[in-house]
Amino acid sequence: MSHAEHAPIAPQTPKIPTVRSFHGDDFVDNYEWLRAKDNPEVRSHLEAENAYADVVTADQGPLRETIFNEIKARTVETDLSVPARKRGWWYFTRTAEGSQYAIHSRVAATDTADLAADWTPPAIEAGVAIDGEQILLDGNQEAEGKPFFSLGGMAVSEDGNLLAYAQDNAGDERFTLRIKDLRTGELLPDEIENVFYGLVFSPDGTRVFYTVVDDSWRPHQIKAHTLGTDPATDTVIFQEDDAGMWLGFDLSADRTELLISIGNSEYSETLSLDLLDAQGIPRMLVAREHRILHSVDPVILDSGRAYVITHDREALNNMVSLLRADQIDLPYAQQRWETVIEHRDTVKIEGTAATATHLLIAVRKDTTERIQILPLAGLGTAAQQEAVEPAFDEELYTASLANAELEAPMIRLTYTSDFTPARVYDYTLADGTLTLRKQTPVNNYDPEKYRATREWATAEDGTKIPLTILRRADVSNDAPNPVLVYGYGSYEASMDPGFGIPRLSLLDRGVVFVIAHVRGGGEMGRAWYLDGKKLTKKNTFTDFVDATKHLIDTGWADPARIVALGGSAGGLLMGAVANLAPQLYAGIIAQVPFVDALTSILDPELPLSALEWEEWGNPIEDAQVYDYMKSYSPYENVAALPYPKIAAVTSLNDTRVLYVEPAKWVAKLREETTGSAPIVMKIEMDGGHGGASGRYEGWKTRAWDYAFALDTLGLNPADG
Repeated sequence: MSHAEHAPIAPQTPKIPTVRSFHGDDFVDNYEWLRAKDNPEVRSHLEAENAYADVVTADQGPLRETIFNEIKARTVETDLSVPARKRGWWYFTRTAEGSQYAIHSRVAATDTADLAADWTPPAIEAGVAIDGEQILLDGNQEAEGKPFFSLGGMAVSEDGNLLAYAQDNAGDERFTLRIKDLRTGELLPDEIENVFYGLVFSPDGTRVFYTVVDDSWRPHQIKAHTLGTDPATDTVIFQEDDAGMWLGFDLSADRTELLISIGNSEYSETLSLDLLDAQGIPRMLVAREHRILHSVDPVILDSGRAYVITHDREALNNMVSLLRADQIDLPYAQQRWETVIEHRDTVKIEGTAATATHLLIAVRKDTTERIQILPLAGLGTAAQQEAVEPAFDEELYTASLANAELEAPMIRLTYTSDFTPARVYDYTLADGTLTLRKQTPVNNYDPEKYRATREWATAEDGTKIPLTILRRADVSNDAPNPVLVYGYGSYEASMDPGFGIPRLSLLDRGVVFVIAHVRGGGEMGRAWYLDGKKLTKKNTFTDFVDATKHLIDTGWADPARIVALGGSAGGLLMGAVANLAPQLYAGIIAQVPFVDALTSILDPELPLSALEWEEWGNPIEDAQVYDYMKSYSPYENVAALPYPKIAAVTSLNDTRVLYVEPAKWVAKLREETTGSAPIVMKIEMDGGHGGASGRYEGWKTRAWDYAFALDTLGLNPADG
């Protein structure tokens, strides 16, 4: 019998036509009925999809198990974070072998006359408890008996006596807020359902601030809950009614101001709530009407309180200005914004943070993220000093601020590169001393066996596209190789260098892992992002195709053995390149893919749709945007093409990219393809946007994806 006679039969998806009409265009959608999540027929269909995927990928099972075991073997499972000091305690997390989730702990700090000693983390050994250790929250106990577990925030009161935490047990990112008395270990009766990310206590510990989402999953309210009262009486501190704006808050470094931020990808607004005034109301700092995209950090200078503003006013890549408190209530045109850091075409300023003595600036230079340190003394005046930047040896790396306490004499930095496991440094502000506190241990790993290099592909319009090429040291482009190409390219998100254990399982099998830093991301500054959004979005897709062609032309890639990988908005990229150039790829893996983008954004009642208008345009109001989006949205453009092997991986409870998008896409792909390669959908029935919860489940998900890629590249031992 032929292979075709043995091949399993894919689920047959019934066609139930519905018509979507906008701007005189009628689009017939045969699979929109799959959106009815609670319909038993839909559930049955999704289960059939899982069963089909299981059969099609059954011979990948041993390879998945091998990859999982490789990840597990390389991971030092019993580990702990470097303790970070906050007020009178050292906070840290532990992980234990065999446990899915972290344990959050603390131990009391001591204060002497020696600041350096007081801020030197205590020596804590992995797997060994220390005297006085207090467990704040054990994720394993919290998750017991529940299908899913994730934390949406934790906060400790100023006096250290209370813990507020938000927990999700479904994967839909709607959390339950609880309060724990750390003196007794008992939960307070206060319990609030359906809160969003972010928690802050008032300085006196009597109130906790949190956000609430509306029916479209957009955070639209900030509320204050007074402990011991009915949550139904919680005070609305701020409400944002514009469906295109995202609401959030942060705490000032001195913990006296709640900074309320409202914004989208193009402009924002910031208000301040004085937490020392129980009757206070939010005060406007920078209004949205000025159309400035910005962030704000309060600082204390010799002259008094001031606000450091990172902004794009006449500064595409941002600049940093100082607005003194006495300028806030003046009309905008009369305010004096003193320049702290000027705009630079070659450096993107990402944001700031502050201690009592220094301003910390996150910048992106030569595509990579770095930290610069600037004394507050003389800030904004002729006496301002030069910023300094900690030096590292590698060309491609990521250095980020992990922690900066107001009174600390040092700041905490994290450092990583593609082949350097995460390091934790303390940087002493007074003299620039960089002290390595920890390098994440990795079993059976030698960084000298691998290489990371930068190449530049040329797009059809002449734009140079940065590529990161990761490989084993003995692999070169002298002979073509199996290649996995990864891309994202949206929301100004940068795919920065970072170590990952799972990726080693690909590289060790001779696969070249390439990250295509396509337009729409943020690697090359603000212009790079603007040239890949709204009516230039197609640059993201053609950049990826041109990057793939570069890999073939330069000898890196075997033309018959290339797999593409992307998730979420990167899944939109996967769907677009499947339509643009299916012949280039042996396989495509689309994780939680945004492949029915136009349908979703046309419905403002769907989660986050209205917020997406600043990224893609508003196809409801603008016929040009509608036509442009329809010309690339993957679902609408599936055609009679020889599609390669495709895996769509999704989760039933994902609120960011609904499961229905890949479900519809897969059905239409099977209907239209002129090829014979299998097209499967794997759906996690208890997961969210990040898949199933727990580190072992995460490893299994990665092993599934990588086994699918290796099988497609002809590297599955089961195939002989």
